[in-house]
Amino acid sequence: MRTSRRLIFVFGMLVMVGNCVGPGDCFAESFNLSDGQTVYVPVYSHIYVVRGHTFDLGICLSIRNTDPTHPITILSANYHDTEGNLVRGYVERPIELKPLASTDFFVSELDTAGGLGASFLVKWKSTSKVNEPIVEGVMAGTRSGQGISFVSRGKAIKDSSRK
Repeated sequence: MRTSRRLIFVFGMLVMVGNCVGPGDCFAESFNLSDGQTVYVPVYSHIYVVRGHTFDLGICLSIRNTDPTHPITILSANYHDTEGNLVRGYVERPIELKPLASTDFFVSELDTAGGLGASFLVKWKSTSKVNEPIVEGVMAGTRSGQGISFVSRGKAIKDSSRK
Protein backbone atom coordinates (compact mmCIF):
# COMPACT_ATOMS: atom_id res chain seq x y z
CA MET A 1 0.00 0.00 0.00
CA ARG A 2 2.81 2.44 0.89
CA THR A 3 4.57 1.70 -2.39
CA SER A 4 1.46 2.49 -4.42
CA ARG A 5 1.00 5.83 -2.60
CA ARG A 6 4.62 6.72 -3.32
CA LEU A 7 4.19 5.81 -6.97
CA ILE A 8 1.04 7.95 -7.20
CA PHE A 9 2.89 10.85 -5.55
CA VAL A 10 5.91 10.51 -7.85
CA PHE A 11 3.67 10.17 -10.92
CA GLY A 12 1.75 13.29 -9.86
CA MET A 13 4.98 15.24 -9.44
CA LEU A 14 6.20 14.10 -12.87
CA VAL A 15 2.92 15.19 -14.47
CA MET A 16 3.16 18.59 -12.75
CA VAL A 17 6.80 19.12 -13.74
CA GLY A 18 6.09 17.80 -17.23
CA ASN A 19 3.54 20.59 -17.68
CA CYS A 20 6.24 23.19 -17.01
CA VAL A 21 7.06 24.13 -20.60
CA GLY A 22 9.20 27.19 -20.05
CA PRO A 23 10.93 29.14 -17.31
CA GLY A 24 8.43 30.74 -14.97
CA ASP A 25 5.62 28.31 -15.86
CA CYS A 26 5.70 26.43 -12.56
CA PHE A 27 8.14 28.38 -10.46
CA ALA A 28 8.50 32.00 -9.34
CA GLU A 29 8.55 34.50 -12.17
CA SER A 30 11.76 36.31 -12.93
CA PHE A 31 11.31 40.05 -12.80
CA ASN A 32 12.06 42.46 -15.61
CA LEU A 33 13.46 45.96 -15.41
CA SER A 34 12.28 48.64 -17.81
CA ASP A 35 12.36 52.41 -18.23
CA GLY A 36 8.93 52.55 -19.90
CA GLN A 37 6.18 50.52 -21.50
CA THR A 38 2.79 50.53 -23.16
CA VAL A 39 0.54 48.08 -21.29
CA TYR A 40 -2.67 46.57 -22.71
CA VAL A 41 -5.35 45.77 -20.11
CA PRO A 42 -8.47 43.85 -21.19
CA VAL A 43 -11.54 45.02 -19.23
CA TYR A 44 -15.28 44.34 -19.38
CA SER A 45 -18.13 46.84 -18.97
CA HIS A 46 -20.48 43.85 -18.84
CA ILE A 47 -20.48 40.08 -19.15
CA TYR A 48 -23.10 37.68 -20.44
CA VAL A 49 -24.93 35.54 -17.92
CA VAL A 50 -27.98 33.25 -18.07
CA ARG A 51 -29.65 33.05 -21.51
CA GLY A 52 -27.60 35.92 -22.95
CA HIS A 53 -28.65 38.55 -20.42
CA THR A 54 -25.94 41.02 -19.49
CA PHE A 55 -24.55 41.85 -16.06
CA ASP A 56 -23.13 45.41 -15.94
CA LEU A 57 -19.79 45.91 -14.22
CA GLY A 58 -17.85 48.83 -12.82
CA ILE A 59 -14.19 48.93 -13.81
CA CYS A 60 -11.29 50.09 -11.67
CA LEU A 61 -7.98 50.42 -13.52
CA SER A 62 -5.26 50.00 -10.89
CA ILE A 63 -1.62 51.01 -11.52
CA ARG A 64 0.92 50.07 -8.85
CA ASN A 65 4.56 51.12 -8.83
CA THR A 66 6.35 47.99 -7.59
CA ASP A 67 9.78 49.59 -7.41
CA PRO A 68 10.87 50.28 -3.82
CA THR A 69 13.33 53.06 -4.66
CA HIS A 70 12.35 54.87 -7.89
CA PRO A 71 9.24 56.74 -9.07
CA ILE A 72 7.48 56.10 -12.37
CA THR A 73 5.46 58.55 -14.44
CA ILE A 74 2.07 57.65 -15.91
CA LEU A 75 1.84 59.37 -19.30
CA SER A 76 -1.60 58.14 -20.38
CA ALA A 77 -4.44 55.78 -19.49
CA ASN A 78 -6.77 55.58 -22.48
CA TYR A 79 -10.05 53.67 -22.44
CA HIS A 80 -11.01 51.96 -25.74
CA ASP A 81 -14.23 50.26 -26.83
CA THR A 82 -14.76 46.84 -28.42
CA GLU A 83 -13.95 48.25 -31.87
CA GLY A 84 -10.67 49.78 -30.62
CA ASN A 85 -12.00 53.36 -30.72
CA LEU A 86 -10.89 55.76 -28.01
CA VAL A 87 -13.75 56.37 -25.56
CA ARG A 88 -11.81 58.72 -23.25
CA GLY A 89 -8.43 59.50 -21.78
CA TYR A 90 -7.99 59.55 -18.01
CA VAL A 91 -4.65 61.38 -17.68
CA GLU A 92 -4.66 65.11 -18.42
CA ARG A 93 -1.02 65.62 -17.41
CA PRO A 94 1.67 63.13 -16.37
CA ILE A 95 1.21 61.60 -12.92
CA GLU A 96 4.28 60.70 -10.86
CA LEU A 97 3.89 57.58 -8.72
CA LYS A 98 6.38 57.49 -5.88
CA PRO A 99 8.05 54.18 -4.95
CA LEU A 100 5.40 51.59 -3.98
CA ALA A 101 2.57 54.10 -4.62
CA SER A 102 -0.53 53.41 -6.68
CA THR A 103 -3.29 55.21 -8.53
CA ASP A 104 -6.58 54.16 -10.05
CA PHE A 105 -9.21 55.26 -12.55
CA PHE A 106 -12.89 54.31 -12.44
CA VAL A 107 -15.50 53.55 -15.09
CA SER A 108 -19.02 53.38 -13.65
CA GLU A 109 -21.11 50.26 -14.12
CA LEU A 110 -23.72 52.58 -15.71
CA ASP A 111 -21.17 53.41 -18.46
CA THR A 112 -21.43 50.60 -21.02
CA ALA A 113 -19.69 52.49 -23.85
CA GLY A 114 -16.67 50.18 -23.77
CA GLY A 115 -18.61 46.99 -24.32
CA LEU A 116 -17.56 43.41 -23.76
CA GLY A 117 -14.20 43.88 -25.52
CA ALA A 118 -13.14 47.14 -23.85
CA SER A 119 -9.51 47.81 -22.96
CA PHE A 120 -7.12 50.33 -21.47
CA LEU A 121 -3.77 51.29 -22.95
CA VAL A 122 -1.46 52.62 -20.25
CA LYS A 123 1.86 54.32 -21.05
CA TRP A 124 4.45 54.88 -18.36
CA LYS A 125 8.12 55.86 -18.15
CA SER A 126 10.93 56.24 -15.65
CA THR A 127 14.28 58.02 -15.63
CA SER A 128 15.99 54.74 -14.67
CA LYS A 129 15.27 51.04 -15.13
CA VAL A 130 12.71 49.96 -12.55
CA ASN A 131 10.57 46.95 -11.66
CA GLU A 132 7.62 46.74 -14.03
CA PRO A 133 4.45 48.15 -12.45
CA ILE A 134 1.39 45.97 -11.89
CA VAL A 135 -1.44 47.23 -14.10
CA GLU A 136 -4.81 45.53 -13.60
CA GLY A 137 -8.47 45.95 -14.36
CA VAL A 138 -10.72 45.09 -11.42
CA MET A 139 -14.32 44.50 -12.50
CA ALA A 140 -17.20 44.31 -10.02
CA GLY A 141 -20.96 44.52 -10.08
CA THR A 142 -23.96 43.86 -7.86
CA ARG A 143 -27.59 43.23 -8.65
CA SER A 144 -30.45 41.88 -6.53
CA GLY A 145 -28.14 40.83 -3.70
CA GLN A 146 -25.80 39.01 -6.08
CA GLY A 147 -22.27 40.19 -6.76
CA ILE A 148 -19.48 39.32 -9.11
CA SER A 149 -15.88 40.49 -9.28
CA PHE A 150 -12.71 39.47 -11.08
CA VAL A 151 -9.31 40.83 -12.08
CA SER A 152 -7.62 41.09 -15.47
CA ARG A 153 -3.82 41.57 -15.54
CA GLY A 154 -2.26 43.91 -18.10
CA LYS A 155 0.35 42.79 -20.62
CA ALA A 156 3.21 44.93 -21.89
CA ILE A 157 2.87 45.26 -25.68
CA LYS A 158 5.71 47.73 -26.18
CA ASP A 159 8.83 48.32 -24.11
CA SER A 160 10.92 51.43 -24.64
CA SER A 161 13.93 49.60 -23.13
CA ARG A 162 13.95 47.17 -26.08
CA LYS A 163 14.32 49.28 -29.18
